Amino acid sequence: MNASETIADSAGPQGVASQSDQNPVPTQRCGLIAIVGRPNVGKSTLLNALVGQKISITSRKAQTTRHRITGIRTRADEQGGGTQYVFVDTPGFQTRHSSALNKSLNKTVLGAIDGVDLVLFVVEAGNFTLGDAKVLSLLKPGTPALLVANKLDTVHRRAELAPWLKGMAERHPFAEFVPMSAKNPRDVARLLDVCARYLPEQPWWYGEDELTDRSEKFLAAEVVREKLFRLTGDELPYTSTVVIDQFAEEKSRAHGRMVRIAATIVVERDGHKAMIIGEKGERLKRIGTEARQELEKLMDCKVFVELWVKVRSGWADDEARVRSFGYE
Repeated sequence: MNASETIADSAGPQGVASQSDQNPVPTQRCGLIAIVGRPNVGKSTLLNALVGQKISITSRKAQTTRHRITGIRTRADEQGGGTQYVFVDTPGFQTRHSSALNKSLNKTVLGAIDGVDLVLFVVEAGNFTLGDAKVLSLLKPGTPALLVANKLDTVHRRAELAPWLKGMAERHPFAEFVPMSAKNPRDVARLLDVCARYLPEQPWWYGEDELTDRSEKFLAAEVVREKLFRLTGDELPYTSTVVIDQFAEEKSRAHGRMVRIAATIVVERDGHKAMIIGEKGERLKRIGTEARQELEKLMDCKVFVELWVKVRSGWADDEARVRSFGYE
């Protein structure tokens, strides 16, 4: 067989290359990835790093994430193909208390694991606690799971990780191990590369520039709550919450776009209210100022924030009130 015959055979009956050969359809991958773990292992920090922008609040206080938050990251190639990652951040699974709030949070975790293409099981590198074991027991067979050994930067003796990883392999059939630090961009890029292999080939669900399916009103409540926890430290119980009373968008000659936000911080005791307000209202003022500054960056507009503090004793144990405050 000569060269011309070979070309004609491969090109088709008429010897002309088909349209699909000339313009191959770009390959797109897209899928759901659940990020799960016990409280305070760095899930929200990891989500923000994977998305490339802050969409989930972070705090040293355990249990700051309370909702299922979808973060979107799209890595496109020049041909229009690539991978779209749809991340679901979850609350840390609660085992200590059985309040209505914690039951709602745990229900959110279980719901997030259902129907995903991949699970990122996040633990602190070198550690495995009873809380980690509880979350691990929720993982369902048949759904691939990656062991994300986070906070690698805090491990001083890397050689000690080998026996720990071997022990983790005996606990669950993880698809892969990914030791990393969410603060290291190269580690984050490597994790994205690994995740892409487990996502199905299908069209993207969101626009290339979309980062989250949550509204600006939701993000406003989250940012206020983050500043609340950061500025009160360990003094304030995590049962405090934030309710947005007003979210009004206005046109402004000076700023183009302007948003007025009125929010209520809900606490369970009078002592907590006094703690948040601070001497002469200084702490509450600072919470509002820092929230406003961050929201202006996130929303790219002028923002006004008004805050109030109200006491609602026992709200975290009241199922109706938990739902009224926006928890599923």
